[in-house]
Parts: sequence; structure tokens; C-alpha cells
Amino acid sequence: MSAGDAGVSGGDRGTGGTGGPGEVGRNIVSGALLGVGVAAFVDETVFHQLLHWHHFYDRSTPAAGLVSDGIFHAFGWFATVAGLFLFADLRRRRSVRPARWWAGLLLGAGGFQLYDGTVQHKLLRLHQIRYVEDVAAYDWTWNVLAAAMIVAGLVLLRRRIPRGA
Repeated sequence: MSAGDAGVSGGDRGTGGTGGPGEVGRNIVSGALLGVGVAAFVDETVFHQLLHWHHFYDRSTPAAGLVSDGIFHAFGWFATVAGLFLFADLRRRRSVRPARWWAGLLLGAGGFQLYDGTVQHKLLRLHQIRYVEDVAAYDWTWNVLAAAMIVAGLVLLRRRIPRGA
């Protein structure tokens, strides 16, 4: 039984079963989209709904904050669904590369969180993680966790992986 028969690599039938760069890229994109979706879901569920620390957009009325949360939630689900559709297609083609897919997931989640913590929190000032007198500990924790996910994703991506893994 070849690796292609096992359903985990084998390549794309449309590329002669080579599992070329396109398939590796599709694994990374699928993982990244799901990573963005999961990070958005955790942010929305934990910080917006359960802890009530902030809304996506806090510079207006509470009603505007709720609407912005709904739009943000929809964005997260669109990313999740798109990532899962790509993953299903990779499975159908027997082209799933688990290490590359997990690298994409970590890069997507970490990239989303770092973007949120730097651009949305600091540059655009859409909201803070939590409205307290000294938010620095929250900012550092948020961004260090994001960087850790990105580094872990890069390590997985750069690792030499045997053909078919």
C-alpha cells in the first residue's frame, strides 16, 4: 500500500500524484483559515460573551458593539467553513499533510491574535482586551501567546518531513 492509498499524502491526481507545492500550500491555507476561525471563536465566546470584557467595536453604543460582535462572529464562521471545505477537498484528493496543516492552523491562529493585539487594540483602538487601569499585562500575555503560536507554526513548517508524512 502506498502513502497515497493511505489517504494522508499521495498527491493530487490532477498533478499526476506528485503532491507538489500546490498541495502543500492548500494544506497550509486550509489550516490557516481554520486557525483564524478558531481564534475568532475563542475571542468572541470567552472575551465578548462570557467575560464581557469588550466588544469588537467599543467606541460607540452597546448596541453598536453587539452588531459589531455579530459581524465578527460571522467572519470567524466563514473562515472556519472555508478551512473545513478545503480540508475535505484535501482528504478527497488524499493530499492531507498533517504537519503542514497544523503549521497553517498555528500560523492562522497566532497571526490573527497578533493582528488583533497590535492593529485592532493599539493602532486602531477599536477595543482593549480588558478595561482596567494598567492593561499592559493583558497586552503582553495576548501578544506573547500569539507569537508563541506563530513560532510553533514556523517550526512545524520548516521541519524536514519525510515524503508522504
